[in-house]
Amino acid sequence: MTHINKTQTGFTLLELLVVLGIIAMLAGIVGPQVMKHMGESKTKAARVQIEDLAATLDMYKLDLGAYPTTEEGLKALIESPEGAKRWNGPYLQKSRIPLDPWQNEYHYVSPGEHGKFDLLTLGADAKEGGEGEDQDIVSWQ
Repeated sequence: MTHINKTQTGFTLLELLVVLGIIAMLAGIVGPQVMKHMGESKTKAARVQIEDLAATLDMYKLDLGAYPTTEEGLKALIESPEGAKRWNGPYLQKSRIPLDPWQNEYHYVSPGEHGKFDLLTLGADAKEGGEGEDQDIVSWQ
């Protein structure tokens, strides 16, 4: 006759609580650093998008001789404005105007106060001014 020894293995409640405490401490330390870098990456993405849109506006100007007016806006890059005989678009690969990384529309004014056109986003807070992720990102700097 064989004797079977049944022993239970596993973690005690105390061991589980210690592990959860360590994970919570790590999340408290690492979490803010990850969020900081996410904010910086959105700001960099907005700068790149503004540069790309500015280059696309330059292509538009080469074809039509002028930038779209404020009323025509960035929509002129995907749909021919009324009376635009030399329009050679769409100038954007997608059939819609991109939103900024915070899912807001870019602000476009032509003629601009700082150049032939002003293109900007107001950052995460969608208000003028701000620091960090809330800063305005503009085409003229």
